[in-house]
Amino acid sequence: MKAELTVVLIRPKEDGNVGAVARCMRNFGVSKLVLVSPRAPLGAEARRRAMGGLEVLRHAKVAPTLEEALVGQDLVVGTSDVSSSNQNRSYPRRAMTPPEWGSLLSGLDAQVALVLGPEDNGLSREELELCDILLSIPADRGFPTLNLSHAAGVLLYEAYKALNAPTPSREGSSRVLLNGREKEIFLELLAQYLEDIRFPAHRRRGLKLLFRRVLGRATPSKEEYSMLLGFLKRAMYTRREKWKSTTTVGSECEA
Repeated sequence: MKAELTVVLIRPKEDGNVGAVARCMRNFGVSKLVLVSPRAPLGAEARRRAMGGLEVLRHAKVAPTLEEALVGQDLVVGTSDVSSSNQNRSYPRRAMTPPEWGSLLSGLDAQVALVLGPEDNGLSREELELCDILLSIPADRGFPTLNLSHAAGVLLYEAYKALNAPTPSREGSSRVLLNGREKEIFLELLAQYLEDIRFPAHRRRGLKLLFRRVLGRATPSKEEYSMLLGFLKRAMYTRREKWKSTTTVGSECEA
């Protein structure tokens, strides 16, 4: 078993670009395509540019929201044209390079969504916050934004190398089985715990996002997520029991 990719295009503006992405997908052996609220119907230009990727185009699914497009995905990888330079201190924007993305995939057994934003303005902050990992393709700073299909081609090539090129190092190697549902349960429990310990409300969203990105890079296995969940549940139980005990003692003193 190995990672299985789904390409998710957010609000694509040009049907020709969708066709070109379908062609890239066919080049690199990826067949699942989801379009989120496309702004143009798939017409003759899309079919012309798809060429050998027509089957990918014909079987593309449409979803009204990114959340619905991501149902069943274990790992969500978004793309950003902002590089992870030392000058950039915004954690939500720190990104992997394409080779790092390939290395990550080579050890996974998971459903992985590769999310690409619209041609005109990329992914919104809210959409980026649904991503476990960010990717950025290095390019000339004078003109860093790649065409949608070009970006897809670069990233799908790296994925293809990692998942399909025969390399001795992969023979007999253990694979990490991911479980997206357990990841989301852990993050929701974390949000509850932050509320329990009265962590500053204005910082909770950022800390939850930090955990999402750190876990995305680390790709814990299903068993490791189970251990993390057990630890967090125990911490929440202990916190609440101590709170009950303190409340009871306080009531007895007042009596």
